[in-house]
Amino acid sequence: QVQLVESGGGLVQPGGSLRLSCVVSGSVVIVNAMGWYRQTPGKQRELVAAFVRGGSTNYADSVKARFTISRDNAKNTVYLQMNNLKPEDTAVYYCNVRSGLNNMDYWGKGTLVTVSS
Repeated sequence: QVQLVESGGGLVQPGGSLRLSCVVSGSVVIVNAMGWYRQTPGKQRELVAAFVRGGSTNYADSVKARFTISRDNAKNTVYLQMNNLKPEDTAVYYCNVRSGLNNMDYWGKGTLVTVSS
């Protein structure tokens, strides 16, 4: 059973920084993508940043140059460093792993990021 556990969310002022962490446990044989999504009430979940198979990364245009995704394979952990946060970054952030020939999606429970003065 694959489990993803996020941490690091919280309340931060505009212009501040946070680092989210996601620990992945369980057996994931083929990882097609691993990264972060976010969702606000009434909106669809959207991609924030992800590693895709082959080693490249994808970022949402709205976070480029402010957010950085990284990973520590030894710790089975993926991170999202978020700098210069804006109120519109307020959302629940979800860790995602997409795996296998059928692109099975695994999700964490999410961590809330609130950007407000």
